Amino acid sequence: MSSSVSHSRAHALTALGWDDAWAAEFAPYQAQGLLPGRVVRVDRGQCDVMTADGTVRADTAFVTPHDPLRVICTGDWAAVEPAGNPRYVKAYLPRRTAFVRSTSSQRSEGQILAANVDHAVIAVSLAVELDLGRIERFLALAWESGAQPLVVLTKADLVPDPVVLAHLVQDVETTAPGVQVLTVSSLTGEGTDVLSAVVSGGTSVLLGVSGAGKSTLANALLGAEVMEVQEARDVDGKGRHTTTTRNLLALPGGGVLIDTPGLRGVGLWDAESGVGQVFSEIEDYAADCRFHDCAHVAEPGCAVLAAVESGALAERRLESYRKLLRENQRIVAKTDARLRSELRRDWRMKTAQGRANYSAKRGGRV
Repeated sequence: MSSSVSHSRAHALTALGWDDAWAAEFAPYQAQGLLPGRVVRVDRGQCDVMTADGTVRADTAFVTPHDPLRVICTGDWAAVEPAGNPRYVKAYLPRRTAFVRSTSSQRSEGQILAANVDHAVIAVSLAVELDLGRIERFLALAWESGAQPLVVLTKADLVPDPVVLAHLVQDVETTAPGVQVLTVSSLTGEGTDVLSAVVSGGTSVLLGVSGAGKSTLANALLGAEVMEVQEARDVDGKGRHTTTTRNLLALPGGGVLIDTPGLRGVGLWDAESGVGQVFSEIEDYAADCRFHDCAHVAEPGCAVLAAVESGALAERRLESYRKLLRENQRIVAKTDARLRSELRRDWRMKTAQGRANYSAKRGGRV
């Protein structure tokens, strides 16, 4: 164990995910007399930090930069003053992973939801019709964050027919290649033991829309009614935002859980590699296209279109892939002047080519 943090203190933080690597990162702050702790909640310029001596309230004024992606967030490992009124967080350690989405504002800023997450648990309610496109969005953000996604189909007790349930699971598995899909019922306890085993190693974040059953699922994992639960509307399965902040909680079976508010919007934020991971089968087909820059629209020798034509690839998947790539490209273009210039130049070239083609079809008459 690193000498930068005493053995007894390090042991007290182990349940929150502290390890030798974090201890080594913290060494310079230890030399300054600061205490290590994990941020369990952030609100209004202050945060709760769980240290070896207990939870302390600290001001974040020293770590509130103009860049919204660099503000302190739930899951961060922080360097906190040992005393003071108020206490201050002086710094936080470099993040191993970060879950980021774009905001709904016109400024197209990124919003960091959680940091240092190992598992991204995407809760999807079986009380309403599956929205595969939304699942793909969550998966893209999860892969991009560096965490391992896991899809949990909640309220499985509402689908008593095992054949129907199997078909639903298969649909999601097709949508989520390389991702484990679990069916869980907090009412009957089905699947909660498997999920507990998965999340016992590391930090997990619970994601999903309102009404997906996240708070109920969190209570099942915690073994207590810690999170307030509200009923979802019967008409559309949507619920009110029971959880209003992101909270970090230690699980009794090991591991750490971050519960998040229901997300109305799931905008991508520079998630091209995440999109590629979600649609890995499309990118595999694309490797066999005749042209390396094939757009998979109408090009000759397009292996992706051939897969759609043969039925090997669902057209819905291709449409969703195109949609998410276009959205991600727009977000990146708003924050990358060079790419924005390239897109404009590409648009002008395509416009000129279109006019030339139109002119040729009319025999040179414009």
